[in-house]
Amino acid sequence: MKAPSARNVPALLLGLREEGFSGTVRVSGHPGGTIHLRNGLVGAIETPGAPTVTSTLLTLGRISDEAWLAACAAEPDADRLGGHLVAAGLIGAAELEVVCAAAVFDGAFAMALSALGRWELSDREPALVAEPGVEPRQLAEETSRRMTLLSRSWGAPSELTRVRPTVVTGSGPHRSDGPARRHQDILDSVNGRRTPRDIAFKLGRGLYAVMLDVMRLEALNLVRWDTTAAPDGRPSTAPRAPRTDPSTEAPAPKAVPLPKRRPGGGFPGADGVQMGG
Repeated sequence: MKAPSARNVPALLLGLREEGFSGTVRVSGHPGGTIHLRNGLVGAIETPGAPTVTSTLLTLGRISDEAWLAACAAEPDADRLGGHLVAAGLIGAAELEVVCAAAVFDGAFAMALSALGRWELSDREPALVAEPGVEPRQLAEETSRRMTLLSRSWGAPSELTRVRPTVVTGSGPHRSDGPARRHQDILDSVNGRRTPRDIAFKLGRGLYAVMLDVMRLEALNLVRWDTTAAPDGRPSTAPRAPRTDPSTEAPAPKAVPLPKRRPGGGFPGADGVQMGG
């Protein structure tokens, strides 16, 4: 197997795609994560940095805790759990496919926000996977697009995950310029202590989507945060770009070849270089 000598995680996944690898890739780092591959396609990504399919379905109440536990007992192999959930009428096949694929992209994005370390390959571990899975090249390109959009609209995406927004006095659903209906639960979750990542887990939403919503609420002057210092007290080094409305997202840029970097790198970052150690 040649893939383990790859220079970074995207190159590793491309190599494993060529080999049709089915198994697990564990990547160290903060947050790091576990990547589940089936026949070379990325079926699931589990990371402390973003909600998983399971937490999304349960937090949103799409499937009750009782029904979930019963389904897991009836089908202990997580690879086949999705089919069981659909067959039991707990969720539609199309909806489950969307949720699983979205979690893959969100997990890759969350992992790319900070440096990744080494990786190791192991045998297949059961996981609730997207069917048939996501092409590694598509995953890398979409991660790069998201990082580029946030960098252009706000600044360093990794710093945006650490802000702790507060509600602007007088803001709320009764204001004439108040938030759209889909933003209200984000606003309700803002308390000056939660980061966008905290809000994503609380609501069972994707981290990237929550970050866009928080940016939108700041643009509407419904939330604010101190941009002069990071939560640990150090001055912020994030370059604040001219404020743009994140809801008017630009078309995805053309794909570019994966840049070279020494082994152990992560997914593409906002500036086009590989993030990771």
